[in-house]
Amino acid sequence: MASTPVTEPTVQSAIENTLMPSIVTEQAARLKGQVRLVVVTPEKAAFDGVGEFVVLPMFDGELGVLPGRSPLIGRLGAGELRVRAAAGTTRFYVEPGFAQVRDNVVTVLTAKAVKAETVTADAAAQAAATADALPSGSAVERVNKDRARERAQGMKKVAAKNAAV
Repeated sequence: MASTPVTEPTVQSAIENTLMPSIVTEQAARLKGQVRLVVVTPEKAAFDGVGEFVVLPMFDGELGVLPGRSPLIGRLGAGELRVRAAAGTTRFYVEPGFAQVRDNVVTVLTAKAVKAETVTADAAAQAAATADALPSGSAVERVNKDRARERAQGMKKVAAKNAAV
């Protein structure tokens, strides 16, 4: 019969979990097997919830985050943000920003986050027309026009998915 090694607790883990339990260690214990998603805009915290996994629209593709994911910081692109929980999938349209993954918590910093169901094909077409109408004479204007086109493209993808659902 093979014996499995039992690891001795370290002094630090004993202090954190027994002598001085904190909100952070209690939250980490509650999140076992789950991922917490926090979406923050300049106006408010748009969403704070827990799910089985999160899919982020990064600037170069999608990134899936499962519990236990190693830490990272990345550049968020415009598109659909999804979090799947036992109750179902919650979808958002988010604009470019930043995402951080650390200790089963995904924090998204973005200029705009709205429920994906509110994005329509008309709103996406309007955003594309506005982006095309922007001037592109200087380098700054070209960058602003490219960013507006990226936002419009993200809206089009979300609107197309809404139509399919």
